Order: sequence, then structure tokens, then C-alpha cells
Amino acid sequence: MIDISTLKQTLPGISDMALLEAILNSCQYKTIENGQVIIEPGQYVKMVPIVLEGGVKVMRTNEEGHELFLYYLNPGETCAVSLTCCSNHKPAEIKAVAEGRTTIISIPVNLHEKWTDEYRQWKEYVSQTYQDRFQELLSTIDEIAFKKMDERLLKYIMVKVRQLKSNEIAITHQEIAMELSTSREVVSRLLKQLEKKRLIELGRNKIYVRDDFEEVVSR
Repeated sequence: MIDISTLKQTLPGISDMALLEAILNSCQYKTIENGQVIIEPGQYVKMVPIVLEGGVKVMRTNEEGHELFLYYLNPGETCAVSLTCCSNHKPAEIKAVAEGRTTIISIPVNLHEKWTDEYRQWKEYVSQTYQDRFQELLSTIDEIAFKKMDERLLKYIMVKVRQLKSNEIAITHQEIAMELSTSREVVSRLLKQLEKKRLIELGRNKIYVRDDFEEVVSR
């Protein structure tokens, strides 16, 4: 379980002890295994999820099942779309999936609404969440509109390594293609090029990234 000390480290922007106590006493605590779906399109969101450990991948999906990666949630962060769905009592339009073994705490929607009025720091936390996620969405749009696929793939690998805190990425070429909204053939070809440059090593449904990958790519 979580204690006040851990909560303060996870939410460094919140110092109001009354609010921290309220979160600690009201939250639900859940550990989710890698790849498990947390939120599905059409699902009504009745809790505000905050990542405690691990990470969450947030994606947009269409009727054909195609997925587009939007952003990651790291420890201490929550999903702006979830907040909007909670506040407006509307079904989710995104898919959220655990990246690695992930622990979240969830705040009931009625308390989220109550705390927004009662606690200045909760209101600031929510406002900062909207701002951060908006900037990440702009970054995603910029990459799709203005960057070549090889550049997007390089950034994707760097983000994955940071997110998982591991140089070993367990993922298929098809999954990468879906997240980057391209074809598996394109992803496979670009990965092979990176392997020839000895930036990565390809395994069965795995990518091994060299230790200085980000340093080399950034040169």
C-alpha cells in the first residue's frame, strides 16, 4: 500500500497535507500487468487514475481497430481525457494500456469534483495536467505532419527506453506500425537499417537498444 511519504514523492506539486490525507484515505490502489487495458473506448470513466509506478500508454482508436499513439503517462501523472470524461459524464474516446507492470491509484469522480472546489493545489494539478497533455498532443501532431517516418521511429525508440527504463523493448513490428500509423513493412525496413548501423539488435518480438543510442542519434 501507499503512505504519505510515497504520495508526496509521486505528487511533488502537492504539499497541502489535508489534500494528501484526503487522497490517501479515499483512493483505490491497483496493480496492473503489462499490456492490460485500463480504459477502453466507450467505457464510462468513474475514477481519476494517477500513475504511481510504471507507465500508461494512451491511444486513439477508430472503428476498424487502428490505433494512434497519443502520449505516455508517467508516475505522478493522470489523463486529461479521463478528467474530461469524468467531469462531463461521457464515455471514453481513448484506449489506455499498462506499459510494464504498473500501479495506479484512482480517485472517485465525485471527490475529484469536490476537491476542485475545496483544494487550490488539486485545481492546479488538474490545470497542469490539461496543459501538459495538450502540449504532448501538439507534439504528436507536429511529428505526424512534419517529420519523416525514420525520425519518428528514432524518437519512438528513445521514448520507449525512457518509459520502460530498459534497453530491451518487447514489442512486435506490427504493434509499432499501429502506434505510428504506418505499415509493418515500413517499420521492418527502417528497423533493419538501424540494425545495420548497429544502433539496435532485433530479436523475436524484441528490440535490444545499445546503451548510448540516444547520445549517438542526437549527434
